[in-house]
Amino acid sequence: MKNMSLKTYLIILKTGIYLSFVSVFLVFNNLLFPFITSKQLFFNILMEILMVFWLALIIKYPEARPKKSFITWGLAFFFSALLVSSLFGVDFNMSFWGNIERMLGWFHIIHFFLFYLIIITVFREWRDWRNLLIVSVAAAALVCLYGLLKIPYSTIGNTAYVSGYAIFNIYFALILFFRDREKNEPGSWLAGALYLAAAFIMLLVMRVTHTRGAYVGLGASFALFLIMRAGYSPNRKVKIYSFAGLAAIVTLVVLAFSFPQSALVRNSSVLGTITQVSSSATTFQTRLISWKAALKDFPNHPVLGTGYGNYAITFDKYFDPKFYIYTPTETYFDRAHNNLVDIISTTGLAGLLSYLSILGAAGYYLAKGKRQNKISGVEFILLISLFAAYFIQNLAVFDSLITYISLMLALAYIYWLANREPEAAQEEAGANRALNNKELGALVFGGLVLFSIAYQYNIRPWLMLDGTIKGQIEFAKGDIAAAVKQYKKTFATGTVLDRDSRKSMINSLNGQQDSLFKLDRAQAAEIADYAISLAEANVKYNPLDSMMQMQLAQILNTASLINQNNSSKFYFYSDRALKAIDASIKASPGRTTIYFTKAQIYLMRNDKAKALETLKYAVSLNEQYAEASCFLAKAGLYLKEEATGFEAMGKCLDLGGRSYLGPAELVKIALNHYLAKNDQPRILALYQRWVELEPGNAKIWVNLSLLYGQQGDKDKAVEAARKAADLDPSLKSAAEEFIKKQLAK
Repeated sequence: MKNMSLKTYLIILKTGIYLSFVSVFLVFNNLLFPFITSKQLFFNILMEILMVFWLALIIKYPEARPKKSFITWGLAFFFSALLVSSLFGVDFNMSFWGNIERMLGWFHIIHFFLFYLIIITVFREWRDWRNLLIVSVAAAALVCLYGLLKIPYSTIGNTAYVSGYAIFNIYFALILFFRDREKNEPGSWLAGALYLAAAFIMLLVMRVTHTRGAYVGLGASFALFLIMRAGYSPNRKVKIYSFAGLAAIVTLVVLAFSFPQSALVRNSSVLGTITQVSSSATTFQTRLISWKAALKDFPNHPVLGTGYGNYAITFDKYFDPKFYIYTPTETYFDRAHNNLVDIISTTGLAGLLSYLSILGAAGYYLAKGKRQNKISGVEFILLISLFAAYFIQNLAVFDSLITYISLMLALAYIYWLANREPEAAQEEAGANRALNNKELGALVFGGLVLFSIAYQYNIRPWLMLDGTIKGQIEFAKGDIAAAVKQYKKTFATGTVLDRDSRKSMINSLNGQQDSLFKLDRAQAAEIADYAISLAEANVKYNPLDSMMQMQLAQILNTASLINQNNSSKFYFYSDRALKAIDASIKASPGRTTIYFTKAQIYLMRNDKAKALETLKYAVSLNEQYAEASCFLAKAGLYLKEEATGFEAMGKCLDLGGRSYLGPAELVKIALNHYLAKNDQPRILALYQRWVELEPGNAKIWVNLSLLYGQQGDKDKAVEAARKAADLDPSLKSAAEEFIKKQLAK
């Protein structure tokens, strides 16, 4: 093997770090959750390759090893705390491997620590750091430019993540700007202009992401920057400009909150979004419910939490039915949407204190470097402001791949500022040496181990994700048999990330019951049994997982329907479905929608008393939740319990739940009931729903136009009349006459 010089190692590792920023652009649509998996798997494989060379480097050149640092120790303690929490948590698979939607299991996030270690080892001079920060800023500027020109979530897939990424790189751009300004070298003005242009692009993207946490974090950090700039700068003009800028920010925010309906605020996406930051906001209320759940559960696991990544268990356990008042969707939180709450809930005090120690260490080195004149005043202020923005924004979100990359980069930069040596001394160190056995062992043995890890835990999951999308394509075609065949092929080897892929197949089958029942009975039963085995495999990870138990109950209920002609088989599956749904309810007793599934199981068992009892209890959990009343209404009318059905139907319609009603036959039954009572508001609501179910029925549009006319809503009356005429040309003359009368009013 050719002797590897220090320079060769440094080139390889630096190039690999530069390539890691390619991950932010990757979106492979042939993978499940492409915005997440495409990036993380590429990043993992790259870091595993680089680790082979990093290990060989620090073995051959001991002087290149990272120096002791409280930041490094803080990171080591943090990731160790997460690992210990994973080992003692409620769902090790979720903690260690994570899920596909987030890719934030311990195995994945430890790669960011490797990223940090490589950076602090090989980026040792300002010119190295200048190049690295330029690469980061350029990548972020391109991501944000794409967000401005194409779609707000850009190549990242989530506007909150785009905002977080922009915040880090705005400050990186400013660090580059002030650094070049201090040197005042030829051409530095052009570079400075480019840095400011990149920062401006990133500021602009905030206008389209509408991320309130990011606005508050960035705004607060700008205010902090101006306060510290005024306090630390000896220049009188700088003080004046800083206080003027601070006054402008404060005045603008005060006026925006004082006059939220003004044209200035309404026409500004930034100010308009900022004014929505209040305790009454829907997102704040739903997150407050989430945070309260964590607070209630904390005494049960104060030291290590429920297990890293297992926040969903806590959220489900203390799910408050009031949640549905604010939103009937997005009711499953697998993260607390507050980094501190998430950490202390899932990893306990061990995780939180170790996390805070990282930020404390960074602050310590910044203060120490400022006192020793190792760090300039403006750079000190910029980095303090950056971490303030990061911390505040994370009170409403949580870290992801792009913020982890940026955070590790910022921490590594502070490490370099605290430990940098004169460049002449760096150049003298690390004389080339002959290949030795330890270096060879690291390259060969380390290469084999890390290649095995890369193949087993990244490449195979990559192939599994590709196979999942192929299976979904077959489901979309309506070919259930082909879809299941593809999934069986996908699961043949088994990977640590199969959970979400199994879930996708089960959901597809439960959502296409009619197509499944059209298959040969034996084939349908075989497919259902296979799906049940997948659901049971998911439940084994954690029997307290409410969602997995509910999925198991649903597919068991599907299997019971397939076997409804065989009484013993029907009850074999149905009894198991009831057991699974009871386990789901036990794990999340306040989640109203689970009771719908239980009621369906009772309906299939022809146990109407228990079905109605279950649904009435579901309604009682939150009387203002429309879907519960609508479900009870449908069940009551289906079971000929008209008193119960119409009482619930009235609540359903009054709560604005018409979209939950169907099929059309049920709407007609309800319509006849309210026509007899001449209940105009409910009649209108039912006609609106009927036309949604049968948009091609001209007669419904005619009746709807008349109802709108009676209500005095001439615009909708005219629109409905025109729609009726378009569908049935024979109605054209009558429609025109009707429209004339409406317009004449």
